This record gives sequence, structure tokens and C-alpha cells, in this order.
Amino acid sequence: MRLVRFIDPESGLATSGRLEGKVVVSKSGSVPAKGAHLLAPCTPTKIICVGRNYAAHAAELGNEIPKRPLLFFKPPSAVIGPNDEIVLPRSTLIHHEAELAVVIGVRCRNVSTNDAMSVVLGYTCMNDVSDREAQKWDKNWVRAKGFDTSAPIGPVIVTTDEIEGPFHVISRVNGEIRQDGWTSDFIFSIPELIAEISSYMTLEPGDVIATGTPAGVGPLVPGDVVEVEIERIGVLRNSVS
Repeated sequence: MRLVRFIDPESGLATSGRLEGKVVVSKSGSVPAKGAHLLAPCTPTKIICVGRNYAAHAAELGNEIPKRPLLFFKPPSAVIGPNDEIVLPRSTLIHHEAELAVVIGVRCRNVSTNDAMSVVLGYTCMNDVSDREAQKWDKNWVRAKGFDTSAPIGPVIVTTDEIEGPFHVISRVNGEIRQDGWTSDFIFSIPELIAEISSYMTLEPGDVIATGTPAGVGPLVPGDVVEVEIERIGVLRNSVS
């Protein structure tokens, strides 16, 4: 299934549904997909991000390859949906980071690598928008990674019964390809990430694990349009101001 959240045109309320061809179907009926106001497809209690999960990305930033997953948080308040606006903080250098996002489907803790995929609802696109200037001095990256609108997610969640990896991850800025990578180049696999993270914290339905970004990150400035595309999932498009 291709799961979405959208604004119901009659009630004006956020509604869950599924994308079926050219229509969005929900409990209250169906609406044309074209012109539907899509929201981020999940409402995470937390977003756990993985840094340096591609060796080439670690190299381009001059960082060592980690021996264990490098983890950090983004708050739920950072989440925006497809076509929403990324509002840049006061900084001289903001970067896009295209990522495959894993969406958790069940409440879980201490999940083994063998059982890890059983707790996954599906996959979506995410842009880990990052303040590189703050990252130089913000040791825990709260200000570098957690500012409002720094976590665009969408447009849909494709459930695990429909697709499996590896996934082709691309970013574009104003139509120009910036990043082009495959999740087969992960340093730590999705099951390894779930096992590591769930050994420290309970994961709730809707929580997001952002699995890291391939090489090619680059700057965003007001007026840009940035896209994250993952084949078989879709395109997450956001304007920048």
C-alpha cells in the first residue's frame, strides 16, 4: 500500500488514507490525488537520524567511518510535508541531505537483527536539512539538526509488502542532480540500525529512522526548490525561503 496523510477537503482535518492510482481513499470516501493537500505521511514521536552511514559521505566531510552507528535526534516539530516550505535559520551554510526513511509500525524494544524487519511499516523519503555552521560548534547537533522545518518527509509511505531494497536515492536542487546513491552502500544495514536503536529506547508506531545520506550534499539558499527522489516511493519536493 501507499499510505498518505492529507487535509480532508470537506472537514478541513488531517486524515489518513491510501493512494490508489489517481485517487486518495480514506474512511470518509475518496478525493482526486491531483491537488490533494498532502501532509507528512506519519506523525513520529521521535526521528532518529544516522550520521555517516555512507563511506563516501563521511569522506567528503573529512570524517572517519564510525565503528558503531552515529545517532542523533530531530524533534517532531521539525517535520514538514511535501510541498511545504523549508525556512532557513540565520546561518551562512545550510545543506540538503537526501535519505531513505524507515517508518516503524509497532511498539518495540530490544529487537534482534533477525526480527528487525517485522517491526517496519514501510519506507518514505526524508531531507535531513542541516546547519553546517552550527554543526562545527554544536556538539550534540540539537541546533544544527533540530530547527523548525528541518525534516521534510513524504510524499507517501510504501509498505514493506510492496517493496524492498536496495533503494536508489537522488537529490536535486533547481532540477540539477546533487546526490545519486544506493542504500546497498550502507555501512550499517537497516536491521543493524533497528537493533542498535531499540536496545536503548522504545520505538513507537510512526517513529522514523533516517538512514543516512549519500555523497553530494550541498548548499540551499532562499528561492531554491529541493527534491528527494527514491525510485518506487516518489518525489519529496520543497521550496526554500
